[in-house]
Amino acid sequence: MKTPWTEWVKRYVFLVIGLGIMAFGVAFSIKGDLGTSPISSLPYVTGQISGLTVGQTTIIMHCVFIVIQILLLRRQFKPVQLLQLPVAIIFGYLTDLAVWAVGALSYNAYWQQWIYCILGILLVGVGVSFEVVAGAVTLAGEGVVLAVCQVTGQPFGRMKVSFDVTLVVLSVILSFIFLHGLYGVREGTVAAALCVGMVSKTLNPRLKKVAGKLLGI
Repeated sequence: MKTPWTEWVKRYVFLVIGLGIMAFGVAFSIKGDLGTSPISSLPYVTGQISGLTVGQTTIIMHCVFIVIQILLLRRQFKPVQLLQLPVAIIFGYLTDLAVWAVGALSYNAYWQQWIYCILGILLVGVGVSFEVVAGAVTLAGEGVVLAVCQVTGQPFGRMKVSFDVTLVVLSVILSFIFLHGLYGVREGTVAAALCVGMVSKTLNPRLKKVAGKLLGI
């Protein structure tokens, strides 16, 4: 039995809400200046190098991830996964909007930086939960990990950790080579790597119940 188009509309609306929440999480992480989440570290550093916005480099990175999926899966790549492209574009623009929205905020102490960092972690975790519960299409970051798992047979959890570590290592290397210092990767990056998944996992069953009652998904 096919899913009614009205339910798919609800799912994508739910997804976009999640993308907006996640974008503000990224923005608060950047504002706290204690390091972004692993998935955002590379767009942040490449943005600092190129002069592009974080949203623009996020879109470019996700496009690369989509190409990698196509190369890995070939005929097994489902055309519906091309919807990751408009999702990436929406997320990129929402990220730039969120960065602009929190631009006037400031801090005077290290503990205040941690408030922004923790708020960023919580919002990213909530946004990821919205993405999971929506069940529409994943962001290209998760999509490329799933593609690698499909090809190699490795479990998602292990590949996700390897993927995040790879992004952080690349960010550190590029940061030192082009910016002559460490940018975008600090203690907040470690905190995000440890806590975002826990926030999302804790929220998923509760959010699923809410989505079922309000949206019927």
